[in-house]
Amino acid sequence: MTIAALWSFVLVVGLLTLTPGLDTALILRTASIRSARQAWGVVLGIQTGTLVWGVLASAGITALLTASHVAYEVVRWAGVAYLVWMGARMLWSSWRREPQGDGEPALADTAGFVTGWRRGLLTNLLNPKVGAFYMALLPQFIPAGATPLFYGILLAGVHVALGLLWSTVLVATARRLRTLLSRPRARRLLDRVTGVVIVAFGVRLATEAR
Repeated sequence: MTIAALWSFVLVVGLLTLTPGLDTALILRTASIRSARQAWGVVLGIQTGTLVWGVLASAGITALLTASHVAYEVVRWAGVAYLVWMGARMLWSSWRREPQGDGEPALADTAGFVTGWRRGLLTNLLNPKVGAFYMALLPQFIPAGATPLFYGILLAGVHVALGLLWSTVLVATARRLRTLLSRPRARRLLDRVTGVVIVAFGVRLATEAR
């Protein structure tokens, strides 16, 4: 792989990372009204999903998502159901007198990290468009004659590193605003905005063509 090709990949995934979306909303909300440990659980869950998609794309397994209509639809509708369910819970909790942020009681740090990691992982893995994106992107940057799995994991690792750097900025910013956003009115507003965003992503996933 040439240096120019690597920098081209960094530019593409860097712009993708910086573009506000579902991951950004989920990280900011968790860091603002939950613990830093749970926020980092979300971050690492998302990046674990990114690495899994990179490995699967490199191994050619995600080609099933583009070749098999049934496989793609199963993953897509599972993702739709999960996103709508998660967003609806946030909206429901925002109408309660004392919202807990995600409809769950306060958790211990360890349990909070696992909950965050699971949420981030499922949010990433249940979006088949991420797999389709990797399947279209990675082959363009893997040198001819090279081992696809090795270079695919390497490129996915670069994407993960960029994601971790940007997530550090997001978590730090949200933690600085924690005092303001922890007020009941601000928390309800944040839950409603984030809930609407997540439901909207679910609806978009349901209505978009492959």
